[in-house]
Amino acid sequence: MSTAFITHADCLKHDMGDLHPEAPGRLTAIQDHLIAQGIDMYFTHYDAPLATLEQLMLVHPASHIKKVKDTSPAFGIAHLDPDTAMNPHTWQAALRSAGAGILAVDMLMDRKAENAFCAVRPPGHHCERETPMGFCFFNNIAIAAHYALTHHKLERVAIIDFDVHHGNGTENICAGDERILMCSIFQHPFYPYSGTDKPAANMVNVPLPGGSGGEELQAAVLESWIPRLDAFKPQMIFISAGFDAHYEDDMGGMKLFEKDYAWVTTQLRDVAVRHANGRIVSMLEGGYVMSALARSVATHLRALAEI
Repeated sequence: MSTAFITHADCLKHDMGDLHPEAPGRLTAIQDHLIAQGIDMYFTHYDAPLATLEQLMLVHPASHIKKVKDTSPAFGIAHLDPDTAMNPHTWQAALRSAGAGILAVDMLMDRKAENAFCAVRPPGHHCERETPMGFCFFNNIAIAAHYALTHHKLERVAIIDFDVHHGNGTENICAGDERILMCSIFQHPFYPYSGTDKPAANMVNVPLPGGSGGEELQAAVLESWIPRLDAFKPQMIFISAGFDAHYEDDMGGMKLFEKDYAWVTTQLRDVAVRHANGRIVSMLEGGYVMSALARSVATHLRALAEI
């Protein structure tokens, strides 16, 4: 079975302004690099569908969805907070981003692919149940995980988050849900200044100081994540794949390299093989220096597809 690569042209139309770091060029940089490296042919490419209202409501109340939709401007840019803004195409792009995770889950459960990477934007892991923030409008990874639990009747899923920023939105939605184990590393103290205050029992949060690199990542994974994952035995693994902990990314202050993303992806793939029939749904979160992002995603994909 192949690795599915899921994206949509609508995700390129969401634009929060010329100087905003979460820019359309992130996706074109990834796709151009995959082509330049000659590895795009190893993945099966799919267009992301639009998420339905029912699917969004797996984690978000109707009031949140209405707030986002009502903010969508007919022209120009409308802000939900100083960092999170919509243009006339954002609503459609946000539905595609959430829909990509839904399609990935269906494909894996139908054995049409072993794993999937969703190259989508806007990202999602900062969006809380009722609060859009941090460039995020809907929590794509939480929606996909809850869809696997409800629609496909899985009993246990794991969410892994290796973005430089804590996935506060995902924790807000999933904390206390015994069906979900969430494992994360993140720079601390750092935006959004969360993840360390008495996390729920199903949260395996490993805050790392600025300057942390591969050694610290490996210690977190081997000492904290893997034992909990093996005990939990997830039936599907979801990855909030943020690449802004890269040494070259000045959005944060960590020092990961491509080899570190390859290593952690291989570790997670091994867990998925042991417990989840290899099933991994990975969704793009952060990563804002184009070259480092493109190289890191390519490395992540090589590890997922074993090429």
